[in-house]
Amino acid sequence: MLTKQDLCSMALLKLGEQPLVSLTSDTAAAQLARTLCDVTLNSLLSSHPWRFATDAVLIERDTDGNLIIPENVLRILKCNGHVCGKKIFSHSDNVKLLAVVNVDVEDFPSYFISLAATRLAMEFCMPLTGNQQMFRTLVSLYESELQTAKFIDSTTDSDAGVRDFSLINVRF
Repeated sequence: MLTKQDLCSMALLKLGEQPLVSLTSDTAAAQLARTLCDVTLNSLLSSHPWRFATDAVLIERDTDGNLIIPENVLRILKCNGHVCGKKIFSHSDNVKLLAVVNVDVEDFPSYFISLAATRLAMEFCMPLTGNQQMFRTLVSLYESELQTAKFIDSTTDSDAGVRDFSLINVRF
């Protein structure tokens, strides 16, 4: 099972650094990992409507009558209400969202793990190494892996789509 420490260690190995012994250690790499890992992964997850991170979310009114967006929602793709900050305004008592949600590292698909490790390596590169050439190489690798990951994600089968529609069935 993949952990954040494993993912950060993969990123450090891409930089030619030693893997992390612990995220709580007092090394510069561990401090960077604690500071940047969650923010970087959330940014990467919310940058694209990844199928593995997209979920339908039903929001009901809280005790104060507010519709509050849950903390695990990183990006709203569709909403049957008006989004303003962390609240949703709607005449309905519940609101349906299609959203990109936070996903645990152990649930990342393999094509996303390498992309995440490369993105973390980019974030760690300048503070740890100061090597601009290595940073440019990582950016190029990241862009290539991003295109590949988006392609794999987009060609993953989904239940969405037209199944039984009379006009299509007539054609066959």
